[in-house]
Amino acid sequence: MSTSSPDLKNVRVADPEHWREGAPLELFKQLRGTCPVHWSSGMTSFPDEPGFWSVTNQELVHEVSRNWQLYSSELGGMVGMPWVQLEVQNGMFIGMDPPKHGRLKSLFQRGFTPKRIAEHEDKIRRIVVAKLDELEGREEFDVVTELAAPAVSRVIGDFMGIDEADDAMWAHLVNMLVGGDDAELNPEGPDSVIEKVIPEIVQRCQVLIDDRRANPTDDLMSILVHAEVDGEVLTDWEIVMGFILLVTAGNDSTKATFSSGIKALIENPDERAKVVADPSLIPSMVEECLRMFPAFAHFRRTATQDTELGGCPIKKGEKVMLWYPATGYDEAVYEEPEAFRVERNPEHQAFGAGGRHFCLGTALARLELKVLFEETLKRYPDLEFAATPRYATAIFINQLTTLPVRRAAA
Repeated sequence: MSTSSPDLKNVRVADPEHWREGAPLELFKQLRGTCPVHWSSGMTSFPDEPGFWSVTNQELVHEVSRNWQLYSSELGGMVGMPWVQLEVQNGMFIGMDPPKHGRLKSLFQRGFTPKRIAEHEDKIRRIVVAKLDELEGREEFDVVTELAAPAVSRVIGDFMGIDEADDAMWAHLVNMLVGGDDAELNPEGPDSVIEKVIPEIVQRCQVLIDDRRANPTDDLMSILVHAEVDGEVLTDWEIVMGFILLVTAGNDSTKATFSSGIKALIENPDERAKVVADPSLIPSMVEECLRMFPAFAHFRRTATQDTELGGCPIKKGEKVMLWYPATGYDEAVYEEPEAFRVERNPEHQAFGAGGRHFCLGTALARLELKVLFEETLKRYPDLEFAATPRYATAIFINQLTTLPVRRAAA
């Protein structure tokens, strides 16, 4: 087993102490260099959770991602979130293996065609501009809570057919779901997710399903309710689980990467000056932000048989955690990976690492990020920190919860 280093042997990668200042990049660097497949004996916050293997370089994450027969998303749950029961994880197509995964994903893909995504650019821009207008005249504001969160909530809300008055409610529910172990995002604690949060999401989603069944519209919820493949339609449970997946990803992914990108621009004024002077660099910068600041810290697989990965023996039933904030800094792939370079335009694994679970909303996320950066930098080319940002210490999400900023002094 390649965990012989005395400094690393007893490390528990998922413990909150490593995540208080964001992803533990130095720890990941050590792991990549000495044991890119590393055993953690469990999670201190959740004593009943089993141990797991951490995979921290791109080549091995790619290997696991493309072999669903050997590394299952379905058997043991696709995320290391003990407060989300296996039934819920397996209800989402991202938590299924073929053939179930392919059937469901094909139905959901109807709402994410390139044509449908492209049609949303003007609307996304109007949403972002409106949120920026609300900040006009403010000396200080919080990028996460007052710009990114309401903007992306409205985008996914419009896409799904959610009433704008309910945006904040849905955002709050999904923040509690994915940040179940973060005291700020979910003050009631992880147990409240199973007891209160998921039942409320299911109940509220059923109201939307019933309404679209009676009154079809052109939003994604209506598409899901009425979609057919070979005469089959989605069950209400499948729609609810798909809704949770899409609204969660839509709220958290773009918000996380955009907010961390703004922080990086403040910290790297020379790179910011390049983009302000030449906005055509923004699509390249978006890819750099996705490389360095993937919204989700991990997805998980379960070995279906005894095997070997990176020289380490993996036993049947053992968990394998794919750490995306680690793979974005892989020295074998990137020159000076710690450097934020808006012209780099890198390949990365922020949307997955190949295989059947590549992110459905990739085009929408890229479009949202492009518009958010374009419109924000037009208004605020000179932001600076107004207070210390705070990171979530949750197992699953890789994001800031606050980013207080102000215009730079003249």
